[in-house]
Amino acid sequence: MRTPRLARTGRLALVLLVAGGALNYVDRATLAVANPLIRHDLGVSVAGMGALLSAFLWAYALAQLPAGLLVDRLGPRRVLSAGLAIWSLAQCLGGLVTGFGAMFATRLLLGAGESPQSPASARVVRDWFAVPARGTATGIWNSASTLGSAISVPLLTVLMLSFGWRWMFGIMGVVGLVFAGLFWLLHRDPADIALTEGERAYLRDDVNAVGRGPVSLREWRRLFAFRTTWGMMAGFFGCIYVLWIYNAWLPGYLEMDRHMSIARTGWIAAIPFLFGIAGSLCGGRLVDMLVRHGVSPVGSRKYPMIVALLGTAGATILAAEVASNAVAVGCISVAMFLLYVCTATAWAMAPVAAPGRCTASIGAMQNCGGYIGGAFAPVVTGLLGQATGSFRTALWAGAGVAILAALAYGLLIGDPIDEAALARETPTRARTGDDKAAWNPGVPARESS
Repeated sequence: MRTPRLARTGRLALVLLVAGGALNYVDRATLAVANPLIRHDLGVSVAGMGALLSAFLWAYALAQLPAGLLVDRLGPRRVLSAGLAIWSLAQCLGGLVTGFGAMFATRLLLGAGESPQSPASARVVRDWFAVPARGTATGIWNSASTLGSAISVPLLTVLMLSFGWRWMFGIMGVVGLVFAGLFWLLHRDPADIALTEGERAYLRDDVNAVGRGPVSLREWRRLFAFRTTWGMMAGFFGCIYVLWIYNAWLPGYLEMDRHMSIARTGWIAAIPFLFGIAGSLCGGRLVDMLVRHGVSPVGSRKYPMIVALLGTAGATILAAEVASNAVAVGCISVAMFLLYVCTATAWAMAPVAAPGRCTASIGAMQNCGGYIGGAFAPVVTGLLGQATGSFRTALWAGAGVAILAALAYGLLIGDPIDEAALARETPTRARTGDDKAAWNPGVPARESS
């Protein structure tokens, strides 16, 4: 039974996750918004700016793996509070740089600091929400990413035009340090509260995990033995690749290809991200609705991701080909809606694809794959834009990546990883009645003896 205390704790956790997630995305957008001014002041080429944009993403992607393990072992409160402080300090330092190398270093630190945000959010939902409500809760916290992206362009543009890009970085860094303190003071992990047995039973979704401690390093490594893990990573690679074409280059695309002014771009670029908020919320609700109608927890996530990515590919191709600026922005808005349906359902996959005590770990592995794709997107887009003089080829490339990601989800993700499979030292295979091996995509096959 969901008690009033569980309800209050869950609501407060979602408020903090939305606020922290929005701040996370505003902070990572500072370089994209200040792109033309920073290129001028620091003497950076278009291709060089692509490298700066990808520096954050490479650090963010690679830091996911240790971040997820730390969240599962130490708890979201400790790890996310520390991450908030680290990335906010990096933001402050970004306003003091005088050259390409220093800016590159601050972007690496920013990426490492921001890495616990999503794995910790997935674990918080796993900790404080029962299975039938996790899709909606995931859609709510995931909407913070597009909310942050939506407000970042107009907010940062106003700060930049009013105080300069250096003060823009500094102001956002101070705000983040204050929020790090608030998160530490207000959020609680289940270990911090004396839950009743009824409350624990309400939140528990795997009786086989009762009495087991935090995920071990051996179990963490073993997650890589499953096709489901690799399917989540490969599919999210494509989703985040396309997302970061727009996150990193949408203002530049509107200015260079669509010939809009910086001031107008600040408002027009926010429109697609507003559609992304709706996509995230709809994706989360769709997951819970499918579960209530008898679709398996994994299937309720997998099928929307496939459809959303195929739709994203179509909308992105249309955006590349239409002559009208209004229609192009409309197509990008549709693509963003569908991309955030995909990200919400992908993050809703983390608590059901593996045992609950591995939620942050497998979510971080998924995010690592995603942001390796995200790291390639700004560089590839910048190089193609510089080589061709437009972003048309880069958008077509993004559509192709989205189609491949849909195929990865469909072909690789199968049954969830259970405690028994995770505990095995060697992979196993199931046998049918006629003694033929039957591959279970959630459980790896054992070598023949």
